[in-house]
Amino acid sequence: MENVLLKEGSRRGIKILSEIEFACRFLRAPLIAITGTNGKSTTTTLVGEMLKASSAKVFVGGNIGTPLIGFVGGDWEWGVVEVSSFQLEWIEEFRPRISVLLNLTEDHLDRYPNFRAYCQAKQRIFEAQDANDIAILSRDDRLVWEMRKRIRARVVSFGFSEVDDGVFVAAREMIWRDGSREEKFPLSRVKIHGVHNVENMMAAIAAAKSAGVSASLIQKVLEEFPGLEHRLEFVREKDGVRYYNDSKGTNVGAVVKSLASFSDPVILLAGGVDKGGDYGILRQEIRQKVRRLVLFGEAQEIIARALGDLTETVIVENLEAAVGDAFAHARAGEVVLLSPACSSFDMFRNYAERGQVFKSLVQAL
Repeated sequence: MENVLLKEGSRRGIKILSEIEFACRFLRAPLIAITGTNGKSTTTTLVGEMLKASSAKVFVGGNIGTPLIGFVGGDWEWGVVEVSSFQLEWIEEFRPRISVLLNLTEDHLDRYPNFRAYCQAKQRIFEAQDANDIAILSRDDRLVWEMRKRIRARVVSFGFSEVDDGVFVAAREMIWRDGSREEKFPLSRVKIHGVHNVENMMAAIAAAKSAGVSASLIQKVLEEFPGLEHRLEFVREKDGVRYYNDSKGTNVGAVVKSLASFSDPVILLAGGVDKGGDYGILRQEIRQKVRRLVLFGEAQEIIARALGDLTETVIVENLEAAVGDAFAHARAGEVVLLSPACSSFDMFRNYAERGQVFKSLVQAL
């Protein structure tokens, strides 16, 4: 907590409320709140589109787009909101009808004293829920799944292994099972790819089904959804090399998920402002997938020390030089991936500007 006003207010014992806490006291619509280290924006957008497809009067906002307070006074049937750990720090009565926790990996350790404190902030999304509410949890994330023991809401899970109640994957389709009833959602016609996006889609199915959306409308949205800009976004193919913009991959866990989406050799462009995460969790993916590692930005030396012994590694001055190096060394059949594992504030206003610059540089090759 670096803001001097917040520091002094806390010292004096003045009550501090986050914007989502203040807004929820005036909103009449039930909320679907989604958090996690990675996948929040994709899952929030998917759930919003699924509810809109059912003709519900729904708003989508929070940490994505319009703040929650902007929807006060509207005639809404549902609100779908992305919430961050920062927003959850100062809540008291914030109570989603349906809450979703996607995953937990190291992030924002430049703000929190340790990973445990970050996880505790995320867990607060369940704090005001009771047995009439629903908590959607990943079975495949050990830290997330452990939280089920401390939650009063009814738990609905998603993951890759088969279950009698929840969402799972089998034979290239996602299956929603509610006791003896099940509905199937084929993956063959969806446009977004990667293990992380299958997880996001399973979580979205669990939330939409919990809100009463029909299987046919959910499948329609899954097939039409193009993915989010700056999140594993295909830019172009040139000379047999495919270029992907993953500028939204601002933490180490996001890069692990992104690299897992490719089977071809990768030239990885990474760097920016270090957030205190452990780059060591990238070692296996780097060793297996990355043929060349191109580093730029403030964290370049830190990343080089952690990963530079695993593959060809070069340090360059900026993103333009990184794209130039990748273009010079990439071979047909390979992937050039911008997935920085860092925030962008050393060189750009935000991750979106960084992604736009990357796409412009690639298109100009």
